[in-house]
Amino acid sequence: MDKIIPNITPATPTANYHHGNLREALLAASVDIIRNKGIQGLSLRNLAEVVGVSRTAPYHHFKDKDALLAAVAEQGFIEMNGFFGKIIQNPDIPLMQKLKQALTDYVRFAVQHPTQYELMFGRDMWQEENHDQFQRTAKDCFRQYVQLFELFKEEGLLAESENPLRLAQIMWATLHGLAKLACDGIFGKQDDLDDIIEYAMSRFENLTHMPK
Repeated sequence: MDKIIPNITPATPTANYHHGNLREALLAASVDIIRNKGIQGLSLRNLAEVVGVSRTAPYHHFKDKDALLAAVAEQGFIEMNGFFGKIIQNPDIPLMQKLKQALTDYVRFAVQHPTQYELMFGRDMWQEENHDQFQRTAKDCFRQYVQLFELFKEEGLLAESENPLRLAQIMWATLHGLAKLACDGIFGKQDDLDDIIEYAMSRFENLTHMPK
């Protein structure tokens, strides 16, 4: 099965940070390491070597590997929240196109960052203690995604009986499944992903009062 070749610009954190943004450099290097070597390939010691700092430097920002992984997962939701925000707040993008772009960017992010994406939705991040900050950021991201569906409701494009939150949850669950299948190589062609998203949009359009 053909694989999707993600358009990724490798992180180059080594000797590329300035005083005050070491944490960001450590996170960028961590994302790069887990992409290439998996979570098992990441440790605070080898992270320090990659970034070019002392072995103790990462501990000033992350008390242990678990805290580092939670920050890497949180960073994924920060990035996702960023592109959701740009789409929602752009007045020049039609509402249906906003939703399509959000779905497309979501799947693209997952395909380009499969290990980070898996970490973001992993049991450990959601069921273990001490991940409050990560969970707040993740939920803020989802709330912004829900705003897309609330906009349809506010503009009178959804029936009164439609619940924007539940509709967003169903769409997110479907989107997550599609992203996971793409990450695992089951849907390996970009054309297939584009067609599935297009079909999902057509089904959603049937729920709205959008002009045909």
